[in-house]
Amino acid sequence: MDPVAETSFENEHKPLGIQFIECIKRRKISYKSYQIIVWVVTFFAYTSFHVARKTLSIVQSVLDPESSEVGLKFSPWRITYVTKPIGKRRFLLVLGDGWSPFNGADGTALLGDLDLAFLSVYAFGMYFAGHLGDRLNLRILLTIGMVGTAIFTSLFGVGYWANVHSFYYFLMVQMLAGLFQSTGWPLVVAVIGNWFGKKRRGLIIGIWNAHTSVGSISGSLIASATLSYGWGWSFVVPVLIIAFVSLVVFLFLPITPESVGANRDEDITKASTEKVEDGITEPLLSSDSAEKEKAVGFIEALKIPGVAPFAASLFFAKLVAYTFLYGLPFYVSHTAIDGKYLSSESAGNLSTLFDIGG
Repeated sequence: MDPVAETSFENEHKPLGIQFIECIKRRKISYKSYQIIVWVVTFFAYTSFHVARKTLSIVQSVLDPESSEVGLKFSPWRITYVTKPIGKRRFLLVLGDGWSPFNGADGTALLGDLDLAFLSVYAFGMYFAGHLGDRLNLRILLTIGMVGTAIFTSLFGVGYWANVHSFYYFLMVQMLAGLFQSTGWPLVVAVIGNWFGKKRRGLIIGIWNAHTSVGSISGSLIASATLSYGWGWSFVVPVLIIAFVSLVVFLFLPITPESVGANRDEDITKASTEKVEDGITEPLLSSDSAEKEKAVGFIEALKIPGVAPFAASLFFAKLVAYTFLYGLPFYVSHTAIDGKYLSSESAGNLSTLFDIGG
């Protein structure tokens, strides 16, 4: 290909932010620099997904502040002083706190329905998000997913200011939020896989995968800190974060080395000269030409060695993780600790210990 035409082709596929950086530096970005950009941008992209995802689990204890004991008995009695010892708690015959329809006798079940709806659509959407990611521009698709997540996360908070009390409104918003959030994981994994080879991928991905815990910790702390202003405010900061990061993704995320004309030759040469005793028998980056492979279907993917057992292992790991992700703040705030019930803010902060361990 003619050098001028090749440069023109590369610039057409380079994100605008990358073009701006190269214009300022007056030279092309190195392959290593691209890898750093990809690692950082995808890390914060999925972190922002979890910041937005975690908010509702913190807010739930405000929507339905009834204790677990009272809730299980489906009693209309309402607890008013949630930080008082059990023996000194007052009960009223009026459902005056919480947020309708979640402050009724079936409030806990309705909140569970929201989680079920979100995760069901999320699981359903991931299958199609992966297919679309194999066929469309990953950067554009990820940006759309993040913007959609921001919109429908904000619409849940809008229910506070608009005084919405329809369960089906919140249900539909959560389902659509789950659909857009399903784009996150398969797309960021696809992008990170395009830039990093097999060697040391475990270390690189292991550190990178901390975005899940970082996002959950941040989402919990942000939502807990803003609860006192009204539960709707807990959605404002997460929405602003994911909206900002979506702009960063659109401007700076390179999808593949080929799309931006990144040259990996220097990296391969350097890697191939590393000491044999280090156990490295092939370069960090694959030297194979990155041809566009044909996307495989569900059955074909399941037949790939290792996919089925990995999926089964991840199923049980996620079963535990999402139980804590969605249920821990609510459980802590509704369970007496040393004879006292923690406030929603304290319960949200305490729930981050699980993610800190992660």
